[in-house]
Parts: sequence; C-alpha cells; structure tokens
Amino acid sequence: MTELELVQAWGRARWHVIVSQLAPTGLLGFTLWLGLEGLGDASLPLKLAATGILLASGILGALAQYTAASEALAAARDLALLTPSSAVGRSIVATGPWMNVVRFVTPAIFVLVFVALMMELFL
Repeated sequence: MTELELVQAWGRARWHVIVSQLAPTGLLGFTLWLGLEGLGDASLPLKLAATGILLASGILGALAQYTAASEALAAARDLALLTPSSAVGRSIVATGPWMNVVRFVTPAIFVLVFVALMMELFL
C-alpha cells in the first residue's frame, strides 16, 4: 500500500472508533437518566431487559472499537515501514501505539461502569 492509502485506512479506522462509541455511550447516558427517574424501582423483567440491552450494546461497541483500533494500529505499523514523507504520516506513526488505549482501556472502563450500574440496579 502507498502512504496515501495507509493514511486513508488510518482515517477510516479512526472514524469507526469514534462512531462505535456513540451507541453504547448514548445508552449508558439514557440508562443513568432513567435510573435517576426511577429505573431502580422498575420490575425485575424491565431491569433485566435494560441489562441485556446495555450488555449487548457494550459488547458490540467494544468489539467494533477493538477491531477498528487494531486496523488503525496495523496501518500505523505499515506506514512506519514506508518511512513516511508527510507530516501526517509521521504523526500517525508516532501516535499509532495510543490505539492500544482504545483496544484495552476503553473496554475495561465499560466493564467497570456496567458493574457499577448493575450494582445500583439490583442491590
């Protein structure tokens, strides 16, 4: 691949990381709002349904983030092998390893938030 193609691949992967955060973040925010408005007093089936929706959305979001970040990291590694001539290419090579934050830290934070919400919902 050329430098331009790798920069474009990085951009697409980065965009997918951003978009993959929207649904899980929105659902978590909505759940928090519902929690403040009485989800804690809801029936068990409704609590279980909310749990399932959050879990499914979180798992799919984390998987999308992990794969997109892995693709971005691969593009950065391939770009490094070309010794990029552009400032953008060099910047991608330099910041590429930070995609590991998206791959590992973000899903860990989701798990902690999910556990905290479940404790609040069921305890």
